[in-house]
Amino acid sequence: MATAFSSDGEAALRRALGPAPAPPPAPPPRGDLDGFYEMGRAAAFVRAGGFRKVALQFPDELLADAAAVAARMEAETAAEVYVLGDTTYGSCCVDEVAAEHAGAEAVLHYGAACLSPCRKLPVLHIFGKQPLDIGRCAEAFRELYPDRQSRVVVLSDVVYAHAMGELEQQLCPEYPNIIFSRVVCGNPPDPAPPGEERRFGRQFLVEAPGGLQDCAMFYVGAESLALTTFMLTWNRCPFSSFDPATGCGRRETLNVNRALMRRLYLVERARDAQVVGILVGTLGVAGYLDVLQHLRELLRGAGKRSYTLAVGKLNPAKLANFLEVDVFVLVACAQNSLLDSSDFYRPVVTPYELELACNPAREWTGNYLTDFRDLLPGACAHVELPPAIPAAERVPDVSLITGEMRATHLCDPPASQLPPSTALSCRDQTCALAEISPAASFLESRSWRGLERQLGQTPVSKAVQGRRGIAIAYEDEGREQP
Repeated sequence: MATAFSSDGEAALRRALGPAPAPPPAPPPRGDLDGFYEMGRAAAFVRAGGFRKVALQFPDELLADAAAVAARMEAETAAEVYVLGDTTYGSCCVDEVAAEHAGAEAVLHYGAACLSPCRKLPVLHIFGKQPLDIGRCAEAFRELYPDRQSRVVVLSDVVYAHAMGELEQQLCPEYPNIIFSRVVCGNPPDPAPPGEERRFGRQFLVEAPGGLQDCAMFYVGAESLALTTFMLTWNRCPFSSFDPATGCGRRETLNVNRALMRRLYLVERARDAQVVGILVGTLGVAGYLDVLQHLRELLRGAGKRSYTLAVGKLNPAKLANFLEVDVFVLVACAQNSLLDSSDFYRPVVTPYELELACNPAREWTGNYLTDFRDLLPGACAHVELPPAIPAAERVPDVSLITGEMRATHLCDPPASQLPPSTALSCRDQTCALAEISPAASFLESRSWRGLERQLGQTPVSKAVQGRRGIAIAYEDEGREQP
């Protein structure tokens, strides 16, 4: 049986080399650039800010229009324009690092966006006006909610936000309790007025006593990470959706409880972990440096060792290089935090799940948090770490996965809070590395530790020609006679 990393030997021997398959053709450029990309609003933003260098960030599906849009922007604003293509992380986030490399003073972000606030540069989001059949969407809403007194919150993918006003005009006369969310693109966002809630770059005017949890949710858009994030965040609300591509509405059948059970299993894995890798999944979302420091202090207090890793776009092969890490925690925007790690060698959790595992003061309430900024001091969901408990008073716990004993309370104060010691002792290099590096201690437990250099012990010799061919049949090997 062939696997992802092997192939049949006979097939490899008989395979003839030929030209590489041609890549799929790029989509043709759009004809209506002014309407789809809102060229007038974009040019007004550049002129009003007096920007001389501007970066245009496009996702892969819109790169065919990048050259035409950049030429129009240069002609209308006289600014120097740079096009940002493949982003370091998710295309929904603003790539401030690439923009700063080009010396840009502002970023125009095109396509779908997570609407996470940025740290430095002013940003204008242009979602692109994807077509939406308003009449069919309204009809699907009536089929899903025949009771005209239903209390429903309408959410949408940002690429359909331009059509929500017309949909509201059709449904509001029939449904007096319907609530339409509004996209907020401020950078930084303006404070919410009284009586409004703001989540995920959207504002809600909710008059229900229980807030959004007492409402049903209707999502306009295809199945996506945004919909999954909404369903986990408001996991007590029944969801339905309308897919503009197919023109069909449906009640979402994703079993949120099963998804939550999977996430809570990952929390238990994080409790068992001794070494945690902190994955930097964004360099542009405001507050990511603060949450990195918060996670380091949390892990240090819980008696766990940690790495901070910046590996760009994640894949199983990259993370498999860090075998000493027991679990990874991903610091990314709300839409990219919920990574399906079933194909990875080690599980990947969110900052909220790590807090559940390492902060004894935080309890599971049924509300799931995907925005890491909610965990920082001063935020709505911040929970202070309790004081450390003396070693004699700590009560051990039993792991639900391994059945082994483990500590459940915070350890002694971190080393940074202890008085410095002036005592010196001589240690060999291996022991010193084992004290400061989780990788070194992991290497000590392995039987194979790499190639030994043996400097000065290996005689010098000229290079000789080695074997040629593949391992199943080298050219210099003799053929067996039938």
